[in-house]
Amino acid sequence: MKAMLLAATGQPLRAMELPAPRPGPGQVVVAVAACGVCRTDLHVVDGELPGPKLPLVPGHQIVGRVTERGDGAGRFRVGDRVGVPWLGWTCGACRFCVTGRENLCARARFTGYQHDGGYAALASADERFCFPSPRATPTARPPPSSARG
Repeated sequence: MKAMLLAATGQPLRAMELPAPRPGPGQVVVAVAACGVCRTDLHVVDGELPGPKLPLVPGHQIVGRVTERGDGAGRFRVGDRVGVPWLGWTCGACRFCVTGRENLCARARFTGYQHDGGYAALASADERFCFPSPRATPTARPPPSSARG
């Protein structure tokens, strides 16, 4: 698959051909339709966040369709459109996780930082942290003529 790879912090990303990810238990593989560029991605690439997984495929604002499911993954079906965020994995057992504050988990892992992200044709993700993405966003309607002043 095609991907943009960070081999070392402070270096430009390189277009590479990489093996397609395989889903682990509880994971899905997503065909990436779009992946935003967040300032956090730039901090990772520039080496301003310590200890990224290297080499790394950055990108954590992913939208795409599920193409494959790992063992035990049943939240989404193949073909479902999903979003994949920055928070990519937590322990599920610490005081933060059990009280719905997973973003504070000391063992948390992040998409595009400690787990390959969406600057690629495919990305794997823990389905617990994926969210359904509607097929279309409602369009904005102009205010009624009486509200236009």
